[in-house]
Amino acid sequence: MDIEALRTLLAFVETGSFTRAGLQIHRTQSAISMQMKKLEQELGKTLFIKHGRNLVLSAEGLLLARDAKQLVHLHDQSVLNIKQPKQRLMLRLGCPDDYAKRVLPDVVALLHQEFSNLELSISTASSIVLREQLDQGLLDLAIVTRAPNSEEGYLLQTAQGVWLKHPQFKLKPEHSLPIVVFQKDCKFHQAAVEGLLKLSQPFHIVANCASASVLNGIVDHGLAITAMADISQSQYAEQIKAPFLPALPSIAIVLISALHPLNPISSAQAKQLSERYQTLVNKKDA
Repeated sequence: MDIEALRTLLAFVETGSFTRAGLQIHRTQSAISMQMKKLEQELGKTLFIKHGRNLVLSAEGLLLARDAKQLVHLHDQSVLNIKQPKQRLMLRLGCPDDYAKRVLPDVVALLHQEFSNLELSISTASSIVLREQLDQGLLDLAIVTRAPNSEEGYLLQTAQGVWLKHPQFKLKPEHSLPIVVFQKDCKFHQAAVEGLLKLSQPFHIVANCASASVLNGIVDHGLAITAMADISQSQYAEQIKAPFLPALPSIAIVLISALHPLNPISSAQAKQLSERYQTLVNKKDA
């Protein structure tokens, strides 16, 4: 079997679509379709089936994807060993500002435990931007909020959405509540705004931005309340529950890995990293 065909199959598994898979491995959607048809013909099996409007893996496709992970990992590791036997491994890691204080440090520590010759380049952006950068080959690994109705990436931890305010901030529900929120692509923005509207609670948006540091700064100065994940909470803020504030959803924070062959971190290693992270978090919570 062609190793690149297996890589394409894994790209589909990781991204959930031929479109995003094509972006990651730099192929057109039609080229991917032809490649997968050729693989099906070679094996004499149907690898994809229709599920509503979407394509999903058949039982045979799932079996092949399981084995393909090991085969592609061994291939890529051999290429790295030959091409970069003594060089430092350069890894480009992306992380939203929300998780820079509580999630990122542990991921960095685990990476350096695994790779003594690793050199990290870290950038921050929203989860949506990080996914785009990963697809464009600008990142090797990213910590993101899992997209709704998907199983992307490898779970690091879950976090609960909470309302926050400065301890001296006086809530006055009879007046318009000043809120500061993440941008519209954030799950908490939608939940906060739509929830307040459904409760007929007057509010006004003081500011919206992509940075948890900015949101926390505004809250810490008593200028507004906010909705964010509990792990992003400032040490100066307090959580609030009130009948005029809507409940907020929980989120899944995951690790996603680019599928280009020179990525220092394979999908199998990304999965192992997520498992070690979960073990670490569980020990802290015990």
